[in-house]
This record gives sequence, C-alpha cells and structure tokens, in this order.
Amino acid sequence: MTSTWARPRHRPPASPDGVTVVVMSRDRREDLLATLPRHEAPVVLVDNGSTDGTVDAVRAALPEVTVLPLAENVGARARTIGAGHAGTEFVAFADDDSWWAPGDLARAAAVLRAHPRLAVLNARVLVGPEERLDPLCPVLAASPLGTPPHLPGPRLLGFIGCAAMVRLDAFLAVGGFDPVVRFPGEEERLSLDLAAAGWDIAYVDSVTVHHHPSTRRHDAAARRAAISRSKVLTAVMRLPARDVARTVAAAVRAGAPERRGLRRALPDLPAALRRRRVVPGSVLADLRLLAR
Repeated sequence: MTSTWARPRHRPPASPDGVTVVVMSRDRREDLLATLPRHEAPVVLVDNGSTDGTVDAVRAALPEVTVLPLAENVGARARTIGAGHAGTEFVAFADDDSWWAPGDLARAAAVLRAHPRLAVLNARVLVGPEERLDPLCPVLAASPLGTPPHLPGPRLLGFIGCAAMVRLDAFLAVGGFDPVVRFPGEEERLSLDLAAAGWDIAYVDSVTVHHHPSTRRHDAAARRAAISRSKVLTAVMRLPARDVARTVAAAVRAGAPERRGLRRALPDLPAALRRRRVVPGSVLADLRLLAR
C-alpha cells in the first residue's frame, strides 16, 4: 500500500475560487517538495531565510508556486506577508508538513461565505499516515463558548495556525501576525484582536487538514520556551496588568524551559509595550471562562 506521505505526481489543481494557500517555511526543502503539490489552490511560499537551498529547489521543481524569499527569519509574520501578496478573499494557511484534504479548501471557503462574521475557520487535524485525530481537536470541539446559531461550529478564542482559513480583510484589518510574538503561539494575540473587533472564530470538523510532523522539528523543551515567550509578550500587549503578572508568575513556576522563554521575552518588551492595547471586558470574560 502506498503511504499517504509519498510524494504525489504533480497534476494541475482544481482551484477553488478566491482561495490562496500561504505556506511559511525555513530549512524544510524535502518536506516542501512533498507537500506543496498537494494544495488544490495557488500557493505562496514565504521562505524565512532558509540556508538549505529551499528557494532554488522549489522554483525548479514547482514553477507554479510563488516563492517570496526573506533575508531573515521573521517567524509567523511571514504568513502576513504571504497573505498580503495573495490578495484573495480567503487565505488558507499550511505548514511545510501539512496540507488540506482534497476538496476541503473549496468546502471551507463555502462555509466562510455562508457565515459573514466568521473570520477564521479552524479545520480538524489528522496526524501522520495513520491519521490520528490531533488531541487538541476534541478540546476545540468541546469549547465552553458554545455554538451560537450564527456559527457553523463551536466558537473559539484561538486556533491552530496550520489548519486555519482566514477571511483576508478581517485578518489584515487587525494586523495579521505581528513581528513581536513571532512563532510559535502567534495565534493568541491575533485571536484576541479579532474578537475585540467583533469577528468570530469557529471549529468546523467537516473540513480536514493532514499533518505529518517533520522529522526536523525542535525538541520539546525548546518549543515550551518559545511558547512561554509568546504568552508573556501577548499578555503584555493585550491583557490587564494583573493578568500579565499571573502569566509571568506561571512561567516562573512552570519549569526551566518556561523561565528561559521569559528571559527571551525581555528584549522585546519595549516593542510589546508600544503595541499595548487591553482588550474589552467581553473578551476578557471569555478568556476567564476558558481558563476555568
């Protein structure tokens, strides 16, 4: 039996109207050559300063892919750059080790068109060749924020970056992914700003993204440190002072990786403070409900 991870033979995609797939990557050439041909829409690849020949390899093997090479790693801000270049009504995000299931880009766009206040659709995620349900998906499906009648699924105050389709005008209106938080954990600040602006995020399990985690991923401790850094900077930018203090205290108590992330946040504190804008009470109430 052929693995679902085997590099597919390229064929022209049946492109859904108004959708572009934006992929950000750094030093994942082989992963990209396997996943990029799977996307059933025009693709914009934003390369975060790769040193492994990614840009030349993709341009040679997949000339239909638009490649935007950056001189340095700007983290998730690369997605904002790619989305601005795309200019389509909707943008689906994917990582270099993920792709949207056949037909589901069109399905997701139809859901967004049918729900005009929906800014972000979070698909379900199947992991690996064995297609295990990502453990975060049941958490999203059981969101305590419920499922209002005007949404196609449970309301969220966050999403999975590699499994999201966004309404481009809403995404750009709140600044997209910012240059302070970078990656990972970049979704939280964006989610808070969308909610503050009156937009919705929903989990829709009838739409699927496949994720085959790259073998070149960072170790767990490094990821914990990076997420801790993002949480602290997001809190500084959007939460009341008492919540910032709680976030810092939680990082100190959590362990060495989180404390390392806290230290790494310090150089970016001035930039975070310049962007500080506390979200409305209604959004804070939702955050507290989720925390409980």
